[in-house]
Amino acid sequence: MADTGFDAKDFRRALSQFPTGVTVITTLDAEGNPVGVTASSFNSVSIEPALVLWSIDKGAHSLEAFEKAEYFAVNVLGREQVSTSNRFASRGEDKFKDVAYKGGLGNAPILDDYAAQFECKTWAVYEGGDHLILVGEVKDYRYNDAASPLVFARGSYAVSVQHPEMVKAPLMDEAGDFVGDYLLYLLRETYSRHSAQLYPKLQEQCDVNPEEWRIMVRLADKGSLSIAELTAMVMQPEVALRQTADWLVEKGYVAYADNATLTITEHGKEIGQKLQAIAHAEEAELLSTLPEEQSRQLKDNLKALLEKMA
Repeated sequence: MADTGFDAKDFRRALSQFPTGVTVITTLDAEGNPVGVTASSFNSVSIEPALVLWSIDKGAHSLEAFEKAEYFAVNVLGREQVSTSNRFASRGEDKFKDVAYKGGLGNAPILDDYAAQFECKTWAVYEGGDHLILVGEVKDYRYNDAASPLVFARGSYAVSVQHPEMVKAPLMDEAGDFVGDYLLYLLRETYSRHSAQLYPKLQEQCDVNPEEWRIMVRLADKGSLSIAELTAMVMQPEVALRQTADWLVEKGYVAYADNATLTITEHGKEIGQKLQAIAHAEEAELLSTLPEEQSRQLKDNLKALLEKMA
């Protein structure tokens, strides 16, 4: 980043505004051992010939294996594969332990579960600053229409859903209107409208974005949590969570008790209380049209549904 004068952390934050899918790229090393990494840098290059690319950090432990690989596979993950993404994004463990896979083209591992897969022969390897860019010629592919793809945006996992503007359902149900009386639509529309009101206020009044908010409200309740605990709670891989935590550290809201634990600061406690107050006020406004008993019943019913689906 020295050539541009950009702040590296801030540049990454800007890049995180662009949502991507999540993939696990796999190959074999020189000894024939399976190798895999999580990557969001996957993209298409050409239809004729069928070319795709992705990039790998030059500091990655698996760099040599991919740089020299004749074949590699791109496993596009579905929304149920967050744990798979986290596993292949981590270091120091057997990434393929308890992961179902088989050998594909060139015996590169292909996962049993996927949203899509592309089996590739390495076409070219290019220098790309602190990364290498690997271009592959797709020799075979498959996809699963029933799988909803896993998405990564602003440092957090997300899911791909239809934009509310694409569904022009009336606010009040009309006779025979399926969508306007369908629970999934009602829940999604309520979330969309509520978050559109809440998140800008959190940013404006507390300088906290949605990703930071998820960490702050947890720490405001618990005081201190491990990185591993927070990763599971807020649906961020460790690398992304640490980046979000670093932003909060710079603001003075949290601090590292040690390399594996985050704790909220005194200033952070004040901000946490303010965040919760804003959220409670927005919730009260949303539920103001319902009697208190119905509001409580609504929450209890939703909790019961969540327990049933767990």
